[in-house]
Amino acid sequence: MPVWAWAVPPVAALAVFFLYPLFLVVRQSVTPDTGGLSVRPYSQVFTSAVFGKALFTTVWLALGSTAGCLVLGFLLALVIAFVPFPGSRAVARFIDVFLSFPSFLITLALLFIYGTVGLANGAWSDLTGAASGPVQFLTTPWGVLLAEVTYFTPFVVRPLLAAFSQLDTAQLEVASSLGARPARIVRQVILPEALPALAAGGSLVLVLCLNEFGIVLFTGAKDVTTLPMLVYSKAILQSDYAGASVVAVVNVAISVGLYTVYRMVARRVGA
Repeated sequence: MPVWAWAVPPVAALAVFFLYPLFLVVRQSVTPDTGGLSVRPYSQVFTSAVFGKALFTTVWLALGSTAGCLVLGFLLALVIAFVPFPGSRAVARFIDVFLSFPSFLITLALLFIYGTVGLANGAWSDLTGAASGPVQFLTTPWGVLLAEVTYFTPFVVRPLLAAFSQLDTAQLEVASSLGARPARIVRQVILPEALPALAAGGSLVLVLCLNEFGIVLFTGAKDVTTLPMLVYSKAILQSDYAGASVVAVVNVAISVGLYTVYRMVARRVGA
C-alpha cells in the first residue's frame, strides 16, 4: 500500500464532517430566497446598518477584551512566577483547570454577583432600603467586556508561566545586585522575554473573542450585537438563512485570517 493511501481516511473524514458543511454555508450565502446563484445576499448584508454595527461591536469588544487580558494576565503571571506565596503552585494548577470551564459558567457567576438581584445590589438594598441597586452595567457592553476578560485571561497566563519558567533567574539576580528596582527589572529584563508569549496568547484570545457567543447571550445584553449573535438572530429569529450564511462566512474569514497570524506567532515562539 502506498504511503499516501494512509492519508485518505482522515482527509475523507475531514471533507465529510467539516469541508462539506462549510461548503453548504458558502453556497447558501449566494443562494437568495428567489433561487439561483447571486451575490445579492452579500450586498444586502454589507449595506445594512445592523451588519456594520455588529462588525464594529465585535471588533472593539475583541480588541478591548484582548488588551484587558494581556494586562491582567501579565500581572497575574508575574505574581505567580516571581512572588513567593503559599499556594502558588495550586493557583497555577487551578488556571489549567479554569481553561476547561464553559464560558457561560463564568457569566452565570458574574450574574450572581453583579446582576440586578445579585449579591452587590442585594447588599445595597439591605443597607439603604432602596428598591434596586446601583450596579446595572452587566447587561451593557462593559458587562460583556468584564466577562470576556475574566474568562479569557488564563489563556494569556498559561503561555506566560511557561515562558517565565524558561527565564534564567541569574539575569534577575544580576540586575538586582546592580541596583535595579523591581519595576525596571520587569520592564528591561522580564518583559522582553515575555513578548513572544504575550503575542501568542493575545492572538489566541483575539480569535476566541471574535467568535464568542455564550457570554453575550448569557449576559442578556440586548443592545450588544456581535457577528455570532447576528448569525443567530438572522437564522433562528428571522429565518434569513442566506443573510446568516453571509455573516457566518465573514466571521469565518476573519477568524481564519487571525488564526493564521496566531500560528505564525506561535511557531516563532515555539509553542
